Amino acid sequence: MSQEVSSTVIIAMPREQAWEKLRDLSVAHHYVPGLVDTRIVTEQREGVGASRYVYRSANSYIQETVTEWTQGHGFIIKLHKGDKPAPPFKEAWFRYQIDDASPAQTRFTASMGFTLPWGALGAWLEKRMTGFVDKTIADVALGMKLYYESGEPVSDAARKAHKASAGA
Repeated sequence: MSQEVSSTVIIAMPREQAWEKLRDLSVAHHYVPGLVDTRIVTEQREGVGASRYVYRSANSYIQETVTEWTQGHGFIIKLHKGDKPAPPFKEAWFRYQIDDASPAQTRFTASMGFTLPWGALGAWLEKRMTGFVDKTIADVALGMKLYYESGEPVSDAARKAHKASAGA
């Protein structure tokens, strides 16, 4: 069994402009909560096979590799560490998808799918993790919106202020 959660926001810019930002795999730390750095680790900087390390601290990272790339609309990245899944997952991936919301707006959907090992226990834990993962994905989507619209790295305080002003 596996779980998938998604969050959607509207970004105040045309999809083509949002795509130019989304395709830059080196800036995840500017909008993903808890990341301190992003490093591309392949010669290929975009498209299927491009890979990056995302860091939670100087020595703690997860590798993300593009497995699907839809030009102008998004990609799927697999989470792993070398040839093994990223702990604690048996399998995990993110999908970043953009579509036209209007001529001047982009609908961005961030999704995460994951499967835990451990059989029935893992399936039970997956269901309990969805609330936490759902909140995290919502924060990623909001962070991306704020980063794209302002051009500035997004802090937890900026996320909180935006939620308070939006009544979220």
